[in-house]
Amino acid sequence: MNSVVLDASAILAIINQEPGVDKLTPELLANAICSTVNLAEVQAKLVGRGWSPDEAWEDATSPVREAVPFLEEHAKIAGSLVALTRHLGLSLGDRACIALGISRKTPIYTAEKVWSKLKLGVRVHVIR
Repeated sequence: MNSVVLDASAILAIINQEPGVDKLTPELLANAICSTVNLAEVQAKLVGRGWSPDEAWEDATSPVREAVPFLEEHAKIAGSLVALTRHLGLSLGDRACIALGISRKTPIYTAEKVWSKLKLGVRVHVIR
């Protein structure tokens, strides 16, 4: 199986055992990658809930095989997506995730329903 990109919302769904997590099978997660921007989002959310920074980082990174640095290529793609995503309220973190998927031509998994409205050139799987 090829890689898949996990959005911060998908990682949080795993950590919190939220609805839709069953769609993120062990086989899928064995090939999961995530932007370091999205991992920072997850860590920040967990630290805000009382996790220690080290525990939060360990939990944030545990579902992914590879943490992918946010590169210049990703920055350019994410910046270019503003016009396409503004009406849906997507954040820089959201666009960083999408940029990774586009750059790697890799499907994206998210819990954000609004992403299903996007036409990106890569497949977006909404887990709930």
